Amino acid sequence: MTSPFRAVLGPAFEELHPRLRAYFDAIPPGSTGSGRGVFDTVGTPRRWLWPALAVFARAHVMFPVWERAVPFAVENLPAVSADGGPAVRAVRRFELRGRVLEMRDEIGVDGWMIVDRLGSPVLAEASFSARVIDGGLRLTSRRVALRIGGVRVAIPRAVAPVVALTERYDDERDAQAVSIVVRVPLIGRVYQYAGTFRYQVGRRGSGGDNATTGE
Repeated sequence: MTSPFRAVLGPAFEELHPRLRAYFDAIPPGSTGSGRGVFDTVGTPRRWLWPALAVFARAHVMFPVWERAVPFAVENLPAVSADGGPAVRAVRRFELRGRVLEMRDEIGVDGWMIVDRLGSPVLAEASFSARVIDGGLRLTSRRVALRIGGVRVAIPRAVAPVVALTERYDDERDAQAVSIVVRVPLIGRVYQYAGTFRYQVGRRGSGGDNATTGE
């Protein structure tokens, strides 16, 4: 089965940096994609937003923190979405001061867009346009919805948060660089994280044996 990113990007997928193609391509059955690195920043310094972020933290989406130099790990597993399409389930672990918190999501396809269902249980859903720029991937949210009591509630675009993600490969540092920024109209930036990590795909339970990096 193809990956959500290859399905949405089509021929443009081949324009990605080779290391990013390895990251965004389909993970073979029985394998896991894993990465480790350090994020320069996680959260928001605007403490008045923290009570709202605490609601998202309980569902493993965003956290009421503002920390720097945060050790980070990601684990990606191949999956099939509820509609039978290609998907990737991800767990991202942030080693914050005195605790480890997890962000959990499932990435799939919604027509011509990437759809990210965030949380465990799912609390938010964002649909993204995708394009390749200079070998990197740029995702920009076009629709955002919340799931309240099992009901999907779309947020009107005029007030919906805009999520922008940039992934690129830094050849000088030999690491993958990621940046996510969440902005809300009239408020501005409400959440972010950015940093670098190294990634490989290997057989599940192999402890890194037989791993590939896409080189």
